[in-house]
Amino acid sequence: MSGALAIFVKTPGRSALKTRLAAGTGTAYAQRWYELAAEAVASVAAQAREQFGLTVYWAVAEAGAESAWTGLPTLAQGDGDLGTRMARVHSALVERHGFALLIGADAPQLTASLLGEATRWLAVAGATEPRLSLGPASDGGFWLFGSNTVVPLQAWTRVGYSQADTANRFHESLRPYGSWQTLATLTDVDRAGDLKPVQHALAALAAPTPAQRTLAQWMHDTPAMRDRDASQ
Repeated sequence: MSGALAIFVKTPGRSALKTRLAAGTGTAYAQRWYELAAEAVASVAAQAREQFGLTVYWAVAEAGAESAWTGLPTLAQGDGDLGTRMARVHSALVERHGFALLIGADAPQLTASLLGEATRWLAVAGATEPRLSLGPASDGGFWLFGSNTVVPLQAWTRVGYSQADTANRFHESLRPYGSWQTLATLTDVDRAGDLKPVQHALAALAAPTPAQRTLAQWMHDTPAMRDRDASQ
């Protein structure tokens, strides 16, 4: 099993990006942060591809926007709510590659080592043992899900996403479908208050990729709107 990794993204200019972040920082800041964060996540995914043999994809939200995303092959998320779209991409990649990891572009401080932990857990010879992996987020959501088995659609869609208990509800909904691994908790950026923890996490990386360094430097040099207002 080679395994696959899909990075779920929305396309600048085609969808509203990071609206809760934009409410505290301004739209231009939020969009640029997202663009740089997606590049940082892709750079780590590329490391995981080289180290662990994963096939990496952009999973693009908007129909017809695949050409806006370069450097990796693309998949369409398709229609429906988040659970439906994740289920669609995940099942297609499990059938194609044996196991699949799903991540977003919101936790750019992730590392290839963390992706490797999930990869080793899921790469069971012959997929004879159903396994699932979850990376919890500090806000109660999750930054990664992976599995080497196809999970029924209703297990995905009965979960309320973007809630304080999403990870717990998601785990409970999918719990019967295999043995579980839990990865380290990361902060993903949804609101302005999430920026500082992520900035600190980027600064603490032992070996950041060039794209992670670029994001960290940009965050240092470009305060969010609320920070600029506070200094005036």
